[in-house]
Amino acid sequence: MHEHLGFLKTSSIIVKVAAWVFLLVGIVGSLYIFSGRLAGKTPLEGIVNLLVAVFFFFFFYIIAKIADLLIKIIHKIMQE
Repeated sequence: MHEHLGFLKTSSIIVKVAAWVFLLVGIVGSLYIFSGRLAGKTPLEGIVNLLVAVFFFFFFYIIAKIADLLIKIIHKIMQE
């Protein structure tokens, strides 16, 4: 199990970064839709875009937290 710690730590960081990127891109995209810079898009589509971005943020962030939890569990098992 100890050989997987590096992979878990790296993947946790990458997934957290991806979560923040999804959230920031979703917010910026929704702001463009709300401001009217994207022609043919309604405010409802902006809200849907924002909700999807928030969903993916929490989804990826929870996956990263699970990886962090696995790291802690492995450390605890190795101590005993």
